[in-house]
Amino acid sequence: MVGFGKQLRRLQNPGWEPYYINYKMMKRKMKTYLQVQGTNEEEQALIRKQFARLLDWQIEKTVLFLLEQQGHLAARLRVLGEEREAAKERMDSRQISGLVDAYRMVGLELLKLLEFVQINATGIRKILKKFDKRAAYKLTDYYVASRANHPYSQLQQVFRHVGIGAMVGAITRSLGELKDETKSLYDEPAGFHVGDPIVQSLKAAQERLTNSTTFLKFMAKAVQFDKEDEIPSVADDVIVQQYHVLSLLLNLGSTFLYMVNTYIIVPSADKYAYSLGAAPTLCGVIIGSMAVAQLGSSIYFSAWSNKSYFRPLVFSSIVLLVGNVLYALAYNFNSLTVLILGRLFCGLGSARAVNRRYISDWVPLKKRLQASAGFVSASAVGMAVGPALAGLFEINKSFFSITLNSSTLPGWVMAVSWLVYLLLLWVGFKEPLRNDDITDSSSHLVKPGNLHARNHALTHPLLDHSKNANSINHEDPGNESGSDFEKSKRPATSLVEAYKLLTMPVKVQLFIYFMLKYAMEILLSESSVVTAYYFDWSTRSVALFLALLGLTVLPVNYLVGSYLSNMFEDRQILFASELITCLGIMVCFVGPVPYTVPQYVSGVLITFVAAEVLEGVNLSLLSKVMSERLARGTYNNGLLSTEAGTLARVVADGTITLAGYLGTGLLLNVTLTPTLLIGILSLIATFYSYNSLF
Repeated sequence: MVGFGKQLRRLQNPGWEPYYINYKMMKRKMKTYLQVQGTNEEEQALIRKQFARLLDWQIEKTVLFLLEQQGHLAARLRVLGEEREAAKERMDSRQISGLVDAYRMVGLELLKLLEFVQINATGIRKILKKFDKRAAYKLTDYYVASRANHPYSQLQQVFRHVGIGAMVGAITRSLGELKDETKSLYDEPAGFHVGDPIVQSLKAAQERLTNSTTFLKFMAKAVQFDKEDEIPSVADDVIVQQYHVLSLLLNLGSTFLYMVNTYIIVPSADKYAYSLGAAPTLCGVIIGSMAVAQLGSSIYFSAWSNKSYFRPLVFSSIVLLVGNVLYALAYNFNSLTVLILGRLFCGLGSARAVNRRYISDWVPLKKRLQASAGFVSASAVGMAVGPALAGLFEINKSFFSITLNSSTLPGWVMAVSWLVYLLLLWVGFKEPLRNDDITDSSSHLVKPGNLHARNHALTHPLLDHSKNANSINHEDPGNESGSDFEKSKRPATSLVEAYKLLTMPVKVQLFIYFMLKYAMEILLSESSVVTAYYFDWSTRSVALFLALLGLTVLPVNYLVGSYLSNMFEDRQILFASELITCLGIMVCFVGPVPYTVPQYVSGVLITFVAAEVLEGVNLSLLSKVMSERLARGTYNNGLLSTEAGTLARVVADGTITLAGYLGTGLLLNVTLTPTLLIGILSLIATFYSYNSLF
């Protein structure tokens, strides 16, 4: 495997060699520094500052050259703009044709500049990564904290790309208007497409750049992708060969059905409990028992996914089928025990750990983003479809002595759904081959890039560090091994070991995740009881309300992913979302004035939408601050976040049940009080750990 230093020398643009980061010198200096590093904090701090200052000088050299080249290209574009206006007035077709070629030449120069930024960005990431691996302390954390928001940070100048974005826009607009002067880039922003190849290349590169427009996102994504490098067990070409679309769809189908199964009983759980002689507020136990079982099932499904995907999905479907049948039969048995046992079985069939793992392991890199979006969408749609279906079950009939009503039909419908899914799974799912020979040989399948690799890099994220990306992302093999290093990268083998690896920023993020799941579960699970008490809503009305809430998930995630994440830092969105969540909770409290539908609906909507935004940003930050040892294996970051969220649901549903003993009239305020307190604590924790959230 060719090391990055050799790749850097091979990919440098002729004439620009002095302005690239001197990776070889930085490695030599790093070794010198680390040979004399001491054990006390003062010596380590001195080495950190010295090496960081050396890196600053390298970056400054790159930045000044970048600004100089941007100035040259901007001057050429200004002259071409004057010539373009003159040619359009004279209607000179030959001059217009020449101008098109000239703009394309500037575009090619701009693509070279983008590649220059990409190579240097990779060099910065790699040298920081090497330092972190070899030293007994982290340089990256210090470097980020000291340069994140400094007004004179050179990295801020590089990764904002304001000048490059303006030039891409100028080339795109000019070529478009030269070919069709009746259209403008600004008059038709949504549908205006320039078919010129150079414009398409520029747009593809710029679109990828929007994901790394700030220094913070650059550093955070570097850490995140480095962790992802360790996850796949085989090379991407092997994954491409075994990629099976139907298997992916069936995997997403499992996600969808499980979310439907979770929320389909929410509108009718209180009435089901009452029909069996229990208090309506026992709906908290009924709903939460599924989450209780999921606390254990997440662990064994996560471990099982290390060996197979088909078998755990089959097992999950069978357990969920049995659980839903028990849930439905509890009415005829007049047994609350059978009812709760059915929900426990449903929780034992939670295969979401398998669903996530399949996407991360066996979906090709180029399709993984779409597959991940499909996972989120399947969950969101399932969350909306569940309550919506419950609203259609306003019947009361018997079939062979089996009662079919709004309480039992959710169980029967889901049992039939899981039976159909099981048959489709058996016929259509293709288990990926898990062969040690494939795994061993696949590490040698990625070859160093060529000219195509240089062009390929221009249409991918500048900081995409996946194994299938440009070959410059491979580390030098030398001096990377060793028993201590291997031990430091070994996955955690128990929950206790995983907990010991949690740093304070990780603990804060897990606590925030607990808070948002607790708040959402409180509002959703008690909605049927609260709305029936204050507004006399029917099951159908509650179902419609919850379905509409679920439908907000996709547009809100789109808003955050497409706009807010490019305007603000993740931690800024995080803090604002926590604050708005708390405000929404406060709106929901019952006061001395009559409680109204607008107050309740607006409070729940504010809380729910803010919690949705908070969840996405929280999980993003969590993946960035989590230890590399928690990026893979059974006890990974996905399992920890799932356990935190599931525990929150269990505690929330238990809170509802206990608060019900004080009376339905006090239920809302009693359950919202701890919710607000947890929200305030999360705000305080975020405030004190704010500078460590990157």
